[in-house]
Amino acid sequence: MMRRWGYHLSAAAAVLALAACSPSEQTNTTETEESGVTDTANLPGAELNAAIQAEEESLVWLEEVEGERALAFASEMNERSLDRLTSDPRYDTLYNQALEVLQSTDRIPYVGVRNGELWNFWQDADHVKGLWRKTSVESYATENPEWDVVLDLDALGEAEGHNWVWRGADCLAPDYTRCMITLSDGGSDAAVRREFNMETREFIEDGFTIDETKGSTAWIDEDTLLIATALDPAEATQSGYPFVVKRWSRGTPIEEAEVVITGEESNVGVWPARFEQADGTAYMMAIQAASFFESVYFYLPDGATGEPVQMPLPRKSSPQTLFDGQLVFSIEEEWTPVEGGMTYPTGSILSFDMAEFVETGELPAVEVVFTPNARQSIDGVATTQNHLLMVINDNVVGGLEAFTRTEAGWTSESVETPENASLSIVTADEQSDLAYVNVEGFLEPEALYRLTADLELEPAKSAPSWFDAEGLVVEQRQAESTDGTMIPYFVVHAEGAEGPQPTLLYAYGGFQVSLTPSYSGTRGRMWLENGGTYVLANIRGGGEFGPAWHQAGLRTNRQRIYDDLIAVAEDLIDDGVTTSDQLAVQGGSNGGLLTGVMYTQRPDLWGAVISQVPLLDMLRFHTLLAGASWQDEYGFPDENPEERAFLRSISPFHNVETGVDYPPMFLLTSTKDDRVHPGHARKLAYLLNEMDQDVLYYENMEGGHSAAANLQESARRLALEYTFLMEELMDEDEGDASEG
Repeated sequence: MMRRWGYHLSAAAAVLALAACSPSEQTNTTETEESGVTDTANLPGAELNAAIQAEEESLVWLEEVEGERALAFASEMNERSLDRLTSDPRYDTLYNQALEVLQSTDRIPYVGVRNGELWNFWQDADHVKGLWRKTSVESYATENPEWDVVLDLDALGEAEGHNWVWRGADCLAPDYTRCMITLSDGGSDAAVRREFNMETREFIEDGFTIDETKGSTAWIDEDTLLIATALDPAEATQSGYPFVVKRWSRGTPIEEAEVVITGEESNVGVWPARFEQADGTAYMMAIQAASFFESVYFYLPDGATGEPVQMPLPRKSSPQTLFDGQLVFSIEEEWTPVEGGMTYPTGSILSFDMAEFVETGELPAVEVVFTPNARQSIDGVATTQNHLLMVINDNVVGGLEAFTRTEAGWTSESVETPENASLSIVTADEQSDLAYVNVEGFLEPEALYRLTADLELEPAKSAPSWFDAEGLVVEQRQAESTDGTMIPYFVVHAEGAEGPQPTLLYAYGGFQVSLTPSYSGTRGRMWLENGGTYVLANIRGGGEFGPAWHQAGLRTNRQRIYDDLIAVAEDLIDDGVTTSDQLAVQGGSNGGLLTGVMYTQRPDLWGAVISQVPLLDMLRFHTLLAGASWQDEYGFPDENPEERAFLRSISPFHNVETGVDYPPMFLLTSTKDDRVHPGHARKLAYLLNEMDQDVLYYENMEGGHSAAANLQESARRLALEYTFLMEELMDEDEGDASEG
């Protein structure tokens, strides 16, 4: 089946990593000062502390996203950072290397299957905004497929005067001639949605059109949509998501759409969904996300005209797909659906008969599809006509299982896959046995395989090797955290390297997001080939070992996550892999908070810190943009005194101190990021600048939460980051970089 969630905010939403979106909180600060940067570097310690405290209480002006004074500060810091990094003789080489990889026409054109055709969104040097295009299965199997371009975003943006960024298309089965296309102006999460005619390849005049907002749609039929929008502030949650789902009929104003289900302002949001079986049977649903990890699911009978029926699913669960009439779902908590009956373990994949539930409104017999052990996690579910496919990670190494259902229950067969690799199901067709699976490793480029009806993987496409991997090795090691938990991590380095090496440590540690081995041509060319070592840490908070691994680091237990990463860093130093002067830590979004905490808690461990699109003010995060939706992960600073005290103790913005020898820091954010507020990075950069600390700051004016709206902006960001790392970790003294 094709899963058609608008936004799915139970544990599966963690894949989006801080996926919640909302409008920014507006402040009433008057813009009266011209400059962003105050010169307090020469003040004595006590006076400087007092000055900084005063600034902390008045830095809300940096939360004005488009505020004149805030943008002046960002521009001034940008200029300073760009002047330094782009003048390094290595910068141009690094930029060109990154751009060559990112824009390469040799990379794999990943596809999604729809109505027997393969669809792809493609960007390169000639198509900066991108092409939405399709080809046949037969043509895709050739070395040079014949692509049929359906929509050219560069041409569309030029004609309409917008910096359109592709956000996807939702097309109505079974003929897929009508699609709702989502476009973001500049890369923000808020987007416009417009109806597109696939036969004429034009946007439909007077068709379904929704102005820029955060929300989603789901088709009921050709003339009816389920919609959830935040266009009316009275229908937006504290996180800025919609909490009202409506039924909108063609030819009527959107204001007259009929209310189907209403949540609460305190919810994260409420979204429509369409679940569809291979035989064409469709079920309309709604998801009421009470929190980031807890949702209530509703079946909407009779084309969403009947009374909503709450589904008998645990609040911490994630519907995955429909197969053989069974609704397949995962659970992120122990579940005992019948008092005194069987208890299903956290992380299990279960199912029940959907038609029986629709008929009776009661929970049918529950069947066990798969129960992972303590070192396993589920990393993808999809269906073909005859198999339920599941990627199962075992100790952070991928495997593929194909499940079928008989009268005796569910059975599975292992698909033979390359060893010690990461796997992902790219796409699967419920109308046939067609599926594509991607395989990669730190040193093995992406390879796309077609899964045959006999459950064998046949090579379909392969990406080029972008760097010389000869002499490089990958090791999986473990570090012991403060509570005795063993934390796995991967080390990619030159075999037989003598002495400690410049090392980049990457981690995330939140929202049940799993980090697995992956191939990066840019990382290989720009870091590994230059003698760098790369480390990936699987710390708690992630999903590498299922929901329990994530839940171990929630709220006031979050220090475990930070202790885990500190343990990995100390292990690297103790084992002689690197030294503190040669060790950098990098992370983005929630990982940006992680690196901010590393900066304040253990500045002695790092030679450099990179914090990308970060959360840094943990006493105000819930008031900024989508922050309210993440309180189940971090805590409730305004409602729970214990959690507020803990958040104060870890908040990087509140824990920088004078007189501390902090490592060089590079903060990166985006003005257009309407997920994590740029004010987080702005405020810490401001404080560090006033303390005369070594801080670089780069705020891209486009790009949203990815901090880049196109491949050229991505190449610039990468070149800036690796130039910074080389200057701080590889240069023996300050003169080396400038001297070339």
